[in-house]
Amino acid sequence: MRLVLIRHGQTPSNVDHLLDTAEPGPDLTDLGRQQALALPATLRPVGIEAIYASTLVRTQQTADPLARALGLDVQVRRGLREITAGDLEMAGDEESVRTYLSIVLGWADGAPHARMPGTDEGAAAVLGRFDEVVEEVAGTGVEVAALFSHGAMIRAWAAARCHNVTVDFAAQNAVSNTGALVLSGRPGRWRAEHWQEQALGGAPLEDPATDGAAAEPLHH
Repeated sequence: MRLVLIRHGQTPSNVDHLLDTAEPGPDLTDLGRQQALALPATLRPVGIEAIYASTLVRTQQTADPLARALGLDVQVRRGLREITAGDLEMAGDEESVRTYLSIVLGWADGAPHARMPGTDEGAAAVLGRFDEVVEEVAGTGVEVAALFSHGAMIRAWAAARCHNVTVDFAAQNAVSNTGALVLSGRPGRWRAEHWQEQALGGAPLEDPATDGAAAEPLHH
């Protein structure tokens, strides 16, 4: 099966570079809504059969145009939500952002027990909730599903679960608003076929089965 992991559209906190992870979170900006509206044309060729989003409203707002275009419901799951920033919530300074990313990416790099300041959850709990959603999706029998989530969560989970994504690659390649990853495989065995760092929009996303260049191992 294939998973299309899509980051939500732009929010005011993204504009201000803030670690905004609390529920329900901000709405999309005007640009964020435009990014969401561009998704149906881009993703239609992928053959999406099910759509899931996190409990933060920005993912649901981003998923809505695609769901309407495809005649699908947006299924909301807590396991797709952003990784809680704890004591770093709403911080925007470089040191705080660096600390946040080093902890979440460190979960896939030999430090699974590291904790975000002010929280008591490590990799097993946070990534495990995402795993549960993926297992649920796989259990439905759909061949292609879109999961609308968040930048840090997508990068951390991909680094931990995709055999061809290194931590170094995930650290050096962000996922912008409405950027996406296309994965193929099954729970416990995923391969990243396409890492779209920039916002989707314009040309349709190519079928990764025919996009040989995108299937190269992802590493730096």
